[in-house]
Amino acid sequence: MTDVRLYQTADGGEIDYRNGSAVLADGLETAAYLSLFGGNHDDSGTEGDDPRQWWGNVDETEPSRKIRSETQFLLQGISNAPANLLRLQDAAQRDLAWLVNDAIAERVAVAVSVPTLNTVNFAIEIEIESTVYRFTLAGAA
Repeated sequence: MTDVRLYQTADGGEIDYRNGSAVLADGLETAAYLSLFGGNHDDSGTEGDDPRQWWGNVDETEPSRKIRSETQFLLQGISNAPANLLRLQDAAQRDLAWLVNDAIAERVAVAVSVPTLNTVNFAIEIEIESTVYRFTLAGAA
């Protein structure tokens, strides 16, 4: 499985190009990125924020295909203090739950750490047919 690789920068998502072609990612890294950092910044993912969700969700009838990122919302509103890491980990786990719920993956695991000031790393494992895809996504806190 490959897809265009998206990654987080200080001003949002980026795509790199090499030799005129977009850099690709193996596994489900881009799907995970969009699950954690996609959607509308003002949408907490809760029912109360339904009117604030990303406009692309309006015509989507399949709930698991709607992009609503609790992780992104939390990163904007809380510090990256160690006390908040569990909240971020739980939010990321919920944002990625669709992979298991839709039987794409058997297992998804997330570990959150603070490697440097104003940075939060999400170490993600997605298991598909006994193959474990591992990658790290960084978010600005």
